[in-house]
Amino acid sequence: MIAIIDYGLGNLHSVSKAVERLGFEVVVTSDKAEILRADGAMLPGVGAFGDAMDFLRESGMDEATRAFAASGKPLLGICLGMQLLFSEGEEHGNHQGLGLLPGRIVRFQGDYKIPHMGWNRLEFRRESPLVAGLEEGHVYFVHSYHALPEQQSDLIAVADYHQPVTAIVGRANVMGMQFHPEKSGELGMQLLRNFLELARRPAASVVESLES
Repeated sequence: MIAIIDYGLGNLHSVSKAVERLGFEVVVTSDKAEILRADGAMLPGVGAFGDAMDFLRESGMDEATRAFAASGKPLLGICLGMQLLFSEGEEHGNHQGLGLLPGRIVRFQGDYKIPHMGWNRLEFRRESPLVAGLEEGHVYFVHSYHALPEQQSDLIAVADYHQPVTAIVGRANVMGMQFHPEKSGELGMQLLRNFLELARRPAASVVESLES
C-alpha cells in the first residue's frame, strides 16, 4: 500500500492515478496511523512553502511525515513536496521546513523567465535505485524556487536552467523530485516505478540499498 499524504495542498489525483496505473494499491489520507501502516509514502505539493508548512502543522501531517521517515520506509516528496523536506525556505519570508534534508529553498535570480516551466533534461550525478536502469531524458518542471542541498552527496540528478538546478535528491529512505514525474511521460513513470519498487522491500534493506 502506498499512502499519499493529504494536507490540503497537492496534485493528489494525478499522482494517485499514476501509482494505480503502475499496478500499486494507493490511498490518499490524512490519518497518521494509516500513513504509518503504508509500505511507502508520497508527499506531493503545489503552492507556497510557508502556506504548505502551515497546512502540514495544522493537520498534524508534519509529525506524520517525520514519523514515516523515521520508520525507514521509502518517502518521496514531489515538486513543492520535495522542497518541504529541506530545512528552510525563503518564499515570502523565512520558514522552517520538515528538516529531513539539510539545505535551503531559494528563489531563482537572474534575467530569465521565472517560473522555470517546461521540459528539461535530467543529468544523473550519482547512482541510486531511483535512476537504476534509466537513461537521462526530459521531465516536466514548474517552479520559481529551487533547492540548495548542503550535502552534494544528497544530489542524485540536476537539470540545466541557466545553472544546475536540483532535480532529484535522496538521503537513505528520504527522496524528492522537483519536477512532476506523473506528467513527465515514460521517463517520469519509470522513475515512479523505481520508487514504488523500493516499497516492496523490507525497510532495512531499502536504507541499505540507498546508502550503498
